[in-house]
Amino acid sequence: MTLTVTLPTELQQRLQEEAQRTGLTADQITLRLLDQHLPPNDKSSAIGALLQSWIEEDDPAEQKETGEFLVRALDEDRLSNRKLFPPELEGVTW
Repeated sequence: MTLTVTLPTELQQRLQEEAQRTGLTADQITLRLLDQHLPPNDKSSAIGALLQSWIEEDDPAEQKETGEFLVRALDEDRLSNRKLFPPELEGVTW
């Protein structure tokens, strides 16, 4: 699809500067921006975007809490009484 867009001078200048900074063409930058900001076309893309947003949030407290929950859940949901993550080995093997 060919699309013609008239950009304000300031926006055109910003686009050119970003193209020079990244070593890409203005067309490539425009396509990248559109792809990043338009809604995904399938569920797997939506899931990927959601996971990426979680990675970018970078909340150490939430990550620690989630990790502790996963360790507890894995240890509790076992047929064996042997724990996968014994507390005495925390920081040594996991």
